[in-house]
Amino acid sequence: MSTDETDGDRNVFGGELAPCGREPTTGYLRDVDGDVGEHTLCAVVTAEFLAYGRERGNDLVTPRSEFDFPGLEPGDRWCLCVGRWVEAADAGVAPPVVLEATNESVLRAVDPDRLREHEFDPETFDPEG
Repeated sequence: MSTDETDGDRNVFGGELAPCGREPTTGYLRDVDGDVGEHTLCAVVTAEFLAYGRERGNDLVTPRSEFDFPGLEPGDRWCLCVGRWVEAADAGVAPPVVLEATNESVLRAVDPDRLREHEFDPETFDPEG
């Protein structure tokens, strides 16, 4: 989801899709030229993931006023493109996933067990990590 609105979408458990986050508002505008990704996986970003993305040309740290984007910090929730998350998981730097706020469509690309392995746990979350 690119915003907090869920419009009847279901999460990976088949229940009501929870909002990913409000500070900052999650996701990225889908109508920007060149951004054809499906932002449906809710993650809690880590410093390690943000550095990895920046090295690969996906800078989520730098504020972009033209998109009203404040830049992300470790611990922020953000809706990611499934492909970007899978790429990060394959590299060993996937951020944890908020399953209640992740759209069920993610299950077409990611095995449910793999998602559960990366489930966000606020008790053990390490923002550097």
